[in-house]
Amino acid sequence: MILTEIEAEKLALEFLVHDWEIPNDDQEWFEVKTSRLLSEGWYIVELEVPGYPDKWVIQVYDTGECDPCYSFVSPLSSSATTDDLEDLPKSIAEMIATERSSQNNSPGV
Repeated sequence: MILTEIEAEKLALEFLVHDWEIPNDDQEWFEVKTSRLLSEGWYIVELEVPGYPDKWVIQVYDTGECDPCYSFVSPLSSSATTDDLEDLPKSIAEMIATERSSQNNSPGV
């Protein structure tokens, strides 16, 4: 199977919102930040909530599968305030807060 960039972006977005069980009404908050084709027809797709510094980096393979070990990247530490999340839907605010906390509790961080 050869994926197009648009297909890879759609698969990555569907994977992320399904993984976090984001309600349908809240899914529109996510956008593709960038996507790029790598060798052998697989993509790296970066997703974001516009206006926030956080992003999710997901590998989408030519089989249409997403790597379940995606990366979350944020310049903010878990000790930083979450006041910046107050305008987001609860599901997304909780998701970002959890990701920020987990990112800084990883071994070697």
